Amino acid sequence: MAKKILIVDDEPLIVKGLKFSLEQEGYETDVAYDGEEALQKINEGDFDLVLLDLMLPKIDGIAVCQQVRETKSIPIIMVTAKGEDMDKILGLEYGADDYLVKPFNILEVKARIKSLFRRIDSLVPDVLNSEITVKGMIVNLDNRSVQVNGKDINLTAKEFDLLHLFIVNKGKVFSREQLLDTVWKYDYMGELRTVDVHIRRLREKIEPDSAQPEYILTKWGFGYYFAEK
Repeated sequence: MAKKILIVDDEPLIVKGLKFSLEQEGYETDVAYDGEEALQKINEGDFDLVLLDLMLPKIDGIAVCQQVRETKSIPIIMVTAKGEDMDKILGLEYGADDYLVKPFNILEVKARIKSLFRRIDSLVPDVLNSEITVKGMIVNLDNRSVQVNGKDINLTAKEFDLLHLFIVNKGKVFSREQLLDTVWKYDYMGELRTVDVHIRRLREKIEPDSAQPEYILTKWGFGYYFAEK
């Protein structure tokens, strides 16, 4: 079954070009030209990924992303005309899985989308049981769901990938560079803060007290690891 992508942008020429190019790749597409329409379609539809422009009429991309993340874990690639680091980090802060900066090359767009889908689709359980239980946490690798002490936790695609990596490698310390290489699959041009942002958001969702984490711990001066006990 073809993956379905929602393209959200208020520039008709960009939408037309993206729609044509992605459909040539075999994806199904739908479009929205403002944040309000995007939220309506996301709530009513079943999309595998959203290409979401930052600057939108009615409701901006950050607010759309934030609202989507309250109920859905659908992968989101934020598209921004600005190149400043804070815009990139801001998008990730509110739940985006990746970002693209305009003007972009359509080949880069396709590569980012394929990388995100490949990471999600090709993840296979590293244990015989597709459900991992540890310290009150249940991680289902088949449906990519997480429960902590009986409460459903809504994770983004990258947050789940990070947790999956940590939990099947308990006690192993990963540097930020290793996490970028393993989870993001491509060079982030030194954006090591991206890892810290995702770790912080993941902790806020799964830890009883994110200020004193029990699951994902910090090895000062090197990186992060999942507690062995």
